Amino acid sequence: MAIFSHSSFNVLDLDKSIAFYDKALGLKPVREIKNDKFSLTFLGDGATDFTLELTCINGRTEPYDLGECEFHLAFAVDDMEAMKAKHQEMDCICFENTHMGIYFIEDPDGYWLEIVPKR
Repeated sequence: MAIFSHSSFNVLDLDKSIAFYDKALGLKPVREIKNDKFSLTFLGDGATDFTLELTCINGRTEPYDLGECEFHLAFAVDDMEAMKAKHQEMDCICFENTHMGIYFIEDPDGYWLEIVPKR
């Protein structure tokens, strides 16, 4: 059997991305790997072992091609109203599906993150 470990997003500005994920979702760095070619920072939620790996290739300046944004990570939250108010204040909501009671936010590199109520 396999268990989830982590997922990875490539980012252009590691510090900006770390700050976004902390402010928007409360994710904190739990591990780092750095060398002369790249930096990896693993963000955790403090509740599960799953991490989001932010990969920053040193010297890269071109935005990544994210296709049609058809892939995403989903985050379950206790208080949808409070979280949505925070994301509205951050002006990062990029799509809302009121029928399903969910919405998406966009990170600094264009990745979509789904916000769903905890069930």
